[in-house]
Amino acid sequence: MARERGVIHFVADGALLEAVESWRTWLADERRASSHTLDGYGRDLAAFLTFLAEHLGETPRLEDLSALTPADFRAFLARRSGEGISRSSVARGMSTLRSFFRFLDRLGKVHNPAVEAVRAPRPPRSVPKPLKEDEALEALHTVGELHDEPWLAARDVALFTLLYGCGLRIGEALDLTRGTRPTAQSMIITGKGRKQRVVPVLPVVREAVEDYLRLCPFPGDDDSPLFLGARGARLNPGVVQRQMRRLRDLLGLPETATPHALRHSFATHLLAGGGDLRTIQELLGHASLSTTQRYTEVDAAKLTAVYDEAHPRARAKE
Repeated sequence: MARERGVIHFVADGALLEAVESWRTWLADERRASSHTLDGYGRDLAAFLTFLAEHLGETPRLEDLSALTPADFRAFLARRSGEGISRSSVARGMSTLRSFFRFLDRLGKVHNPAVEAVRAPRPPRSVPKPLKEDEALEALHTVGELHDEPWLAARDVALFTLLYGCGLRIGEALDLTRGTRPTAQSMIITGKGRKQRVVPVLPVVREAVEDYLRLCPFPGDDDSPLFLGARGARLNPGVVQRQMRRLRDLLGLPETATPHALRHSFATHLLAGGGDLRTIQELLGHASLSTTQRYTEVDAAKLTAVYDEAHPRARAKE
């Protein structure tokens, strides 16, 4: 039997299909996983079940999962790596399988310790790539020039100002409604895992959002999406990414200049201005301080560059 959910397609027997649906329901209802996370986990599991059908030579059944060995899981990882899948995606796929098998174990449907014995490749440690302060400000001042329609120009200015001014993820910003828009000195943001955090709001952010709403031709109530596309539907993140690509070409920004880079810029510029890591962790909604500590590496790299350019002993080596 096959099951298709948008771009997700996998083959399994009836009992295994039901187990997959139960797991995804648990992720959504109990773990409060976002739709983005659900799609990612769904694709990972679909890839595994598709591999398993070829590996076993038949439609995988629920009972087949109990008999899998470490060699079977390693064969799956090797297949994914051979397909050119990045190490971080392969590692996430193994994390997905552990989540699924643990869920089945709790239900008493499948017990297989082999999945815990397999080590996924360690994903490369990525360092955030922020914009320089002048680049970030120039992007905010210029993004409105990419539209001839005034309300769309105001929308992009408001959105980019919000991303940089409050350090939001693009999904968090696009999930805002008119009722949850920034109207005071702080706002509550619902982030990954439905965890909420309080984020300070600069006056310039509030003003940009209100300017956009005054020009927006589409009426709405408190439950209506805040940021709208040209036809009045919720703004698609692909449109935002396209606008940033146009900004890169116009301003000569690096390839790493993405909407998410505005969030990195928010954190890096706060740290450079004297902000402490714990506060920045709270503002970004990071579950672990180690994630926030990546920004100290960025700041150290900046200090090294300044030293190389300015210190007399460094210049003496040339």
